[in-house]
Amino acid sequence: QIRKIIGQIRPDRQVLMWSATWPKEVRALAEDFLIDYIQLNIGSLTLAANHNILQIVEVCQEHEKEYKLRRLLQEIGSEKENKTIIFVETKRKVDEITRCIRRDGWPALSIHGDKNQVERDHVLQEFRSGRSPILVATDVAARGLDVEDVKFVINFDYPSSSEDYIHRIGRTGRSEQTGTAYAFFTPHNAKHATELVNVLTEANQSINPKLAEMATMAKYGLPKSFGAGGGARINRRGRGGEIRGRGGESRGSSRGRGVDRGRPGNRWDVPSNRGGGGSSYNGFNNGTSRGFQQANFNFNQPPPPPPSHPYPGAGY
Repeated sequence: QIRKIIGQIRPDRQVLMWSATWPKEVRALAEDFLIDYIQLNIGSLTLAANHNILQIVEVCQEHEKEYKLRRLLQEIGSEKENKTIIFVETKRKVDEITRCIRRDGWPALSIHGDKNQVERDHVLQEFRSGRSPILVATDVAARGLDVEDVKFVINFDYPSSSEDYIHRIGRTGRSEQTGTAYAFFTPHNAKHATELVNVLTEANQSINPKLAEMATMAKYGLPKSFGAGGGARINRRGRGGEIRGRGGESRGSSRGRGVDRGRPGNRWDVPSNRGGGGSSYNGFNNGTSRGFQQANFNFNQPPPPPPSHPYPGAGY
């Protein structure tokens, strides 16, 4: 859109550009349209969030997010000031989440690109007045939204970039007020872990150990294999979440090639020699030894007899 507008303006123009952030995409745009320009910066050019916002990141599995949202809304609902924006990635998901919340009795409304202007105006009026203090929205629909008394922002779906994350949480903590921002962060979002850790560090926020582990694995290209629950129980009284959950810990007494189920949401990927007592790569020895056992081999031993029937698929 900017390129189309610039293309319709005479070349001897004066151009002024403003941006809340300064990512490489915006820098490239400025280089294309500005000649011999002067740049003024307010604050840092690096990704930086409002320091008046308490940021809490909950590392979890995708299927746990709806349950965690319900628990979180119960806590927020007890607050005197509880105006909340919930950010969701797609329009369809916005409608689904809104229906679920309303079924639970919460006065929620939604806004996204398929709403016409009359519907948008009605939703925003209800939200601003506090009659519907929960707004479920996509990024595009909420862009430019300025409501002074938003106390909570919930990133149900983590955005596709850290710039969008900072824009989202900036809906709270305006005009020197304080606010709280939550983010549900799944292994699917691991590629953003390092940037998110940097944003939290710059804002002097506590960092969930599971998020730090995810950032380390992403940095060194290690496999993204994480237990359930994120190891952090949401606690709005402290920064970063209080570590209370037992994460992927599980119990089991049988031995052999048991699959490590652990608690709900745990990994199902690696067989365990403890019958559900945690993942282990030594799970193929009937629980009687450590690691894979090397068998002695003699080149002089007779070959095995031929099979009595063809192998499956023979002749195809």
